[in-house]
Amino acid sequence: MPFHWFLPTAGDSHDIVSGGQASLTADTSRPPDIRYLALVARAAEQAGFEAVLTPTGTFCEDAWLTTAALLGETERLKFLVAFRPGLISPTLAAQMASTYQRISGGRLALNVVTGGEATEQRRFGDHLGHDQRYARTAEFLRVVRGAWSGTPFSFRGDHYDVENATVRDAPDPVPPIFFGGSSAAALPVAAQHVDTYLTWAEPPAAVAAKLDAVRTLAKEAGRQLTYGIRLHVISRDTADEAWAVARSLLDRVPASEIERARKQFAATESEGQRRMAELTTGDSLEVAPNLWAGFGVVRPGAGTALVGSHAEVAARIAEYQALGLDHFILSGQPHLEEALRFGENVLPLLSKLGER
Repeated sequence: MPFHWFLPTAGDSHDIVSGGQASLTADTSRPPDIRYLALVARAAEQAGFEAVLTPTGTFCEDAWLTTAALLGETERLKFLVAFRPGLISPTLAAQMASTYQRISGGRLALNVVTGGEATEQRRFGDHLGHDQRYARTAEFLRVVRGAWSGTPFSFRGDHYDVENATVRDAPDPVPPIFFGGSSAAALPVAAQHVDTYLTWAEPPAAVAAKLDAVRTLAKEAGRQLTYGIRLHVISRDTADEAWAVARSLLDRVPASEIERARKQFAATESEGQRRMAELTTGDSLEVAPNLWAGFGVVRPGAGTALVGSHAEVAARIAEYQALGLDHFILSGQPHLEEALRFGENVLPLLSKLGER
C-alpha cells in the first residue's frame, strides 16, 4: 500500500492555507526555496514515503523544474509531478517525461490536472469550457501514450492533429499516470486513459460509490485501474491532542476569509470542489469518524483531514484501504514535521495491520 507525501511548492506554515492557494493572508513562514523543499523531500524519504505530489498552478513554483532540481537531494524518492494538459503540446510532454525518467533513474509519476476553474485556466490563455477540457485531456493522453509506443504515432481529433509523434527513446519504465475528477465528463477519461484514479477524501460510503462508478466504466473499456485518495492528517499521541490542533488551525482563520471562501466555492465549476464545500455546511465538521472537513472551510482543493490518535488514524486508513484504495497521498501543516511524525508513529501501525 504505497504512501505518498506532499511537496509544498507554494510555501509552508502552521496554517491551513498558505503560499497563495487562496487570498488568505496566513503565515507563510517557510517560503518554497529549494533548501526548504529539499528538507521536506528528504524527510519524506526518511519517513518511508514512496513519492511526493507536487502541485500545479499559478500559486506555486513549476513542478517540473522544482522536482528535477531535487533529484540530487534524494536517492529513491519518486516525484508525482502535476501538470495541466492543453497548456503544452502532448508530444513535448511525452518528451519531457521521457527525459525526466532517464535522468532520474525511473523516479517520475504524472498527475494529470485537467483544471476545474475557468479563472485559473484563463491565466494560461485557455478558454475551453469544463467538459471540453476533459475531452481534450483524453486526446492529449492518447498522443502521449502514442509517442511513447516506439512507433511514430499520428492522430487527428477535435483538439490535436499530430503526425508521427515520437520521442528519442521510450521511457523505461513508462511513468504511471494519476488523474482526478468527479464530474460525469471526468470519469470516462479515467476509465479509458489513466493508470490510477484519484479522489479527495469524503465519507467512506461516498468514496465507495465513486470508485464503483469508475470500476464499471473501466470494465466496459476492458481496463483495470488502481485507486488513490488525497487527504490531510493530524495525528497525535492522543485524540484530544489531535482535535485541539484541528480547532486551533481553524481558530486562526479570520471570519472574513471564511465568508470569501464560501462565495468562491459557490461559484466553482469543479464537481470535486463542490463536494468538498458541501461537507462544511452541516452541524459538525466531523463528517465521518475521525474525518474532519475543517481544511475545506477555507482551503481550495482537498478539504478533509484524518484527525485522531495514531491508532485511530491508522484504523481509518485501513478502512479506506478495504474499499479498494491502493495509494494514499497525505499532507500536514507544516509538511516537514508532519511527514516525520506520520512516518514514525502511523506507518509502523499500518505495517502491523497488514501483517495480520
